[in-house]
Amino acid sequence: MTTASPVPPAAAIPSAGYRSVFAPGLFAGRRVWVTGGGSGIGRAVAHELAALGADVVISGRSADKLERTAAEIVADGGRCAWRAFDIRDDAAVQANVADVVAGEGVVHGLVNNAGGQFPAPMMAISKRGFEAVVANNLTGGFLMMRELFLQSFQAHGGAIVNMTADFRNGMPGMAHSGAARAGMSNLTMTAAFEWASSGVRVNAVAPGWIASSGMDTYGGAMKTLIPTLKRHVPLRRLGVEAEVSAAIVFLLSPAAAFITGVTLQIDGGASLGSPLFPSVDHDRSVPFDGFHRAVTPDVLRQDQRDGA
Repeated sequence: MTTASPVPPAAAIPSAGYRSVFAPGLFAGRRVWVTGGGSGIGRAVAHELAALGADVVISGRSADKLERTAAEIVADGGRCAWRAFDIRDDAAVQANVADVVAGEGVVHGLVNNAGGQFPAPMMAISKRGFEAVVANNLTGGFLMMRELFLQSFQAHGGAIVNMTADFRNGMPGMAHSGAARAGMSNLTMTAAFEWASSGVRVNAVAPGWIASSGMDTYGGAMKTLIPTLKRHVPLRRLGVEAEVSAAIVFLLSPAAAFITGVTLQIDGGASLGSPLFPSVDHDRSVPFDGFHRAVTPDVLRQDQRDGA
């Protein structure tokens, strides 16, 4: 399904739009597809791209989330269409890409943001659970890359930014996601090499701990752990969605025209250092407050009230 949402009443329209650092109109006349665009980081990316003039297509499995995000973008003066389908379904991917290209025109960029996982020790992960997470975070992204290349990028060029994660030191407690994310980073390099002759650049971002709605999907011990994560980050805070979005927008932009095949860490230095040389507590790092519709995850709200 695809649609553009109606403009909500004036009372729902925020007083200020997305505060992007990039030039207004940077993506005017360009169409960019954001998977997982109904919530979290994908929602922020879709908003920023639309604020910069892009015709945005967002997709995901939840029509309700997609419709709400598209309505926000339209209310802010942007253009957004949405399509609800499962990126793990090969036939659905092929059909939806074909419909968008036929009905709306050339797609110039892809943000492969959709994914998901669950915490579990490796010994407790079933074959079904492992394969489901790999399909969410690797196979589905491959299908979107392949189809948009075949149906648009091969003839017209384009830019792809894939979503990975901070897997450099393994991912204890999420072995399935770590394997998939590492695979996506490698897939990024292969695609960058094979598709360069078609004018296609392929890069990836590897966010660390980002204060996003995905944090509210965790329960149990993980929920208790989340407010303490910033103590393990040299910048002594979690990242915000706008900081990931800015990196993605840069990699999609003409300014990154000679950058391809890289995975950019966005983790506040969390993957660096050693317990032998602990980082120092401070309050010197200030988040980039760019996303005007950002919402603090519930799991972090008490943390903010307590000043922890």
